[in-house]
Amino acid sequence: MAKRKNKTKQTPVVNLDGKDYKVDDLSENQKMIITHIQDLSRKIESAQFNLQQLNVGKDAFVGLLKQELDKDEDTDK
Repeated sequence: MAKRKNKTKQTPVVNLDGKDYKVDDLSENQKMIITHIQDLSRKIESAQFNLQQLNVGKDAFVGLLKQELDKDEDTDK
């Protein structure tokens, strides 16, 4: 027989400037603001990831251009 684990529901807490706030105690407007903050944080993280990819891609194309220019210099000699 499987044992049931005693699951206690933990109330979500938001920490702002070192102070904890229980989400259940917040107004609907405050909860909406938290949702916006969370969404913006995800978007910023995604944008930073995309920026890293773009920079690596740009560096790759700069490297390809250098190789092509080196080929031209070698054929001019």
